[in-house]
Amino acid sequence: MTSLVRVLEVLPDLVGNDPRLAIVFAHDPTSAFGEGVPELLRSLRCRTLPWAQLAEAEPDLLISASENIGVPSDDYPVLVLPHGIGFQKLVPDSASSNTRLSDLVPDGLLSAGRAWLTVSHPDQESQLAAAHPATAGRTVLVGDPCLDRLHASLRWRDRYRSSLGVEAGQQLVFVTSTWGPGALIGRHPDLPARLLAELPADEH
Repeated sequence: MTSLVRVLEVLPDLVGNDPRLAIVFAHDPTSAFGEGVPELLRSLRCRTLPWAQLAEAEPDLLISASENIGVPSDDYPVLVLPHGIGFQKLVPDSASSNTRLSDLVPDGLLSAGRAWLTVSHPDQESQLAAAHPATAGRTVLVGDPCLDRLHASLRWRDRYRSSLGVEAGQQLVFVTSTWGPGALIGRHPDLPARLLAELPADEH
């Protein structure tokens, strides 16, 4: 679901409204994190395709916000969007008992020249190449879609505050965290309550 939402967020900027383009969504029904994906695609009236038929579709480009995809053998390019924080942490490798760098596609896609990894800052290219040399020359600088979305949402600031029950003169305390025992909330589950306890209650 997180991967689908990320693709939906950036798709308008990537392809625009070009009528020559046909956009079709395929998803893996075996994913442990796929609950709600078919329903969301249906509600948005997206054209969909069973994952098993992806090899027959012969797409010109595959866009994914997850590196954990089994891409059919072919020669079309695969553009991988950042799923979360980017290439900043080690995560469990589902194919072995080891860990791997997050958001990194299998080496086979890189060596075949099919994968393009999007990065948000020029420094990420060199940092990524130092951590995994096979990624050298396989990155595309696209900026930070999360920051872009925050900027684009500034015009709805009052609506967001009202929906969250934030009154005039109050400050909203916003905390973000990934999931799992090593995450911010995983390590400090009482952090939101502690933050509010240290601030004047009528102002935050």
